[in-house]
Amino acid sequence: MHDDDTNLDEDLRRLLRTAHRIAVVGASSRQDRPAFRVPAYLVRHGYEVLPVNTRSAGDELHGRTVAADLLQVEGAVDIVDVFRRSEDVPTHVDEILAMTPLPRAVWLQLGIRNDAAAQRLRAAGIEVVQDRCIKIEHRRLLVDDASEADRG
Repeated sequence: MHDDDTNLDEDLRRLLRTAHRIAVVGASSRQDRPAFRVPAYLVRHGYEVLPVNTRSAGDELHGRTVAADLLQVEGAVDIVDVFRRSEDVPTHVDEILAMTPLPRAVWLQLGIRNDAAAQRLRAAGIEVVQDRCIKIEHRRLLVDDASEADRG
């Protein structure tokens, strides 16, 4: 998947419909942060959210124990959703590439873009979405009822 694909909406729709487990790197326990609100939204919409944050490892967030890193997440992950600064993304690429099995996709949240990291991930067969909010895209592409979209 490339950011400029003419079929990007259909690719995103397919990815969001078929994903079940989403590891959220940089998940936050601060309710005023997008890194808290977005995973909470995903949980409300039926996704299994696996929070990852070195600083809060061992705490509970969204009904799950926070992992220190992606390699502590057990089982297959469909999407790795990243809430880290663009310049910090490369530090997670080796960890993502060491996951077994590899995730199907890596999603860099709104404002986060690192083309070199995306190229490495794509070379390994991982779909990459950059500079888009998974919550906004889910609402736009999959939530039919506008009143429901306004609630979350």
